Amino acid sequence: MDDIIILGIESSCDDTSAAVLHNTTLLSSVIASQAVHEKYGGVIPELASRAHQQNIVPVVDTALKEAGITIDKVDAIAFTRGPGLLGSLMVGTSFAKGLSISNNIPMVEVNHLHGHILSHFVDLPDRELPHPDYPFLCLLVSGGHTQIVKVDAPDKMEIVGTTIDDAAGEALDKCAKVMGLPYPGGPVIDRLAKEGNKDAFKFAKPRVEGFNYSFSGLKTSFLYTLRDQVAIDPDFIEKNKTDLCASLLYTVVDILADKLIKASKEFGIRDIALGGGVSANSALRARIEAEGKRHHWRTFLPELKFTTDNAAMIAVAGYYRYLRGEIATLDLAPIARYEEMV
Repeated sequence: MDDIIILGIESSCDDTSAAVLHNTTLLSSVIASQAVHEKYGGVIPELASRAHQQNIVPVVDTALKEAGITIDKVDAIAFTRGPGLLGSLMVGTSFAKGLSISNNIPMVEVNHLHGHILSHFVDLPDRELPHPDYPFLCLLVSGGHTQIVKVDAPDKMEIVGTTIDDAAGEALDKCAKVMGLPYPGGPVIDRLAKEGNKDAFKFAKPRVEGFNYSFSGLKTSFLYTLRDQVAIDPDFIEKNKTDLCASLLYTVVDILADKLIKASKEFGIRDIALGGGVSANSALRARIEAEGKRHHWRTFLPELKFTTDNAAMIAVAGYYRYLRGEIATLDLAPIARYEEMV
């Protein structure tokens, strides 16, 4: 199996995406984002699923055309089975089934989070990107998940640390909303933090055993600071917005980095990768690179286009499943919660 064409379909949240891979080399990647959620300060599941229904046909069609591939040349259709929004996942799953039946193409199901981890193995047409060696540790950070994953092979991953409450991205988004910042708040905090003083405010850091994370205490500390200061000065947030963003963001980065360092020492692993939407954060990327130099890691930061939800990562994860002969059946259903994924 040296010449495999994989069509990837991703619809777990509010981005409809399709990509085509030749083995692990990316031929095309198309993403349709949904601006409709911005005015609500978060993703509205019903609106997301309706937008997926509108977008999925043109997105897949465009991905095939840009790749110069006709559907009869596709060896397998990789699709996100979960976790994610159930209605959104149903659109992608149903479309993959229909395309599979009508063209007699096998399907492979993909765990969305495994896709983020394996995005480090997607190559570009003009160059082969650096890949971590097995085993490696991946710090997976997104709006819904924060995990440290020990990766021994594409089909052998162990979560060694996870959040016991809020995810890192979720905490940033919630704090941004309280400050009146637009959704999604994480990228806005990242931008404003560059102009602020990270030492202006001190927020609580959790004390959690092992490699697990907690961000609820930090969030509460942040909210109490705003409440107390706004009671004194109603314009406090506006006057201190950049410093608040910098202090908040760097506290989150400290929490993430401290546990990752601990895990690296415990397992004796120095190939360290980032994955997930929050891996686009400039402060986090800079910190991981700095820790890499300090601890003699080989660090792997995903290209920015592979940090958000995208079908290229689904396609490469599907490629490895296809090589193992793990073909999905037509009777499977999407799964919303990670805990229910096998």
